[in-house]
Amino acid sequence: MSYNNILTSLEDSILTISINRESKLNALTIETLREIKHAVDEAQTNDEVHGMILTGVGEKAFAAGADISEFAHFNIEQATRMSADGHDVMNAIENGNKVVIAAVNGFSLGGGCELAMACHLRVASTQAKFGQPEVNLGVPPGYGGTQRLVQLVGKGKAMELLLTGDAIDAQTALNLGLVNRVVEPAELMSETRSLLKKICGKSPSAVNKVIKCVNDYFRPNVNGMQREIYEFGEAFETPDFQEGTDAFLNKRKPNFRG
Repeated sequence: MSYNNILTSLEDSILTISINRESKLNALTIETLREIKHAVDEAQTNDEVHGMILTGVGEKAFAAGADISEFAHFNIEQATRMSADGHDVMNAIENGNKVVIAAVNGFSLGGGCELAMACHLRVASTQAKFGQPEVNLGVPPGYGGTQRLVQLVGKGKAMELLLTGDAIDAQTALNLGLVNRVVEPAELMSETRSLLKKICGKSPSAVNKVIKCVNDYFRPNVNGMQREIYEFGEAFETPDFQEGTDAFLNKRKPNFRG
């Protein structure tokens, strides 16, 4: 499928989704988010795709927030629908069965920061900036920022960032646990691909089960321990378990197929 706001490329079983609105600092329009969700949803059922990278075109921005001009005159119903649809996009990424890594190449603010946080891992360029500046517009974050930022950096620091709207640099984000790695801009995509290829070499079924178990830790009224017990037991019926244990016992490298 052709898109208006994103570019997609598949290489070595890794799908790269690039937000392609460089002149607008890759600001997220409603259509852009719909296209991202469509690309992610398709990849989840495509056996040729083993993992995904989400990034922005150009050197300045991953995604510098939502496109304010698009929603400045929304009423309550329109704004509520916009937020709900945005949550659907973030949840599709976070709860999918394949790992998505954000390669954050520049500004990752507002909705852009929320998009990065919805990914399972984040690799940042030294030029990256992160923040939730929505209070400067008179609103709270609307795409899950109040929840995922707390999960990643803790309540105290998240509250500070959310209430001040301050942006932080990549090294600070690393120190807080908001990102997993920080590299020079020229190394961003190669480092991200290397990390994702390492994960893609593991058991796809086990990776999917890990995602489910970890996500359940944060779900209200869900017993994550029971989820782990269930997923652990279910794994014993998978071809990946048979392959992994046989490879270990015979001192060879496993060839997982999912």
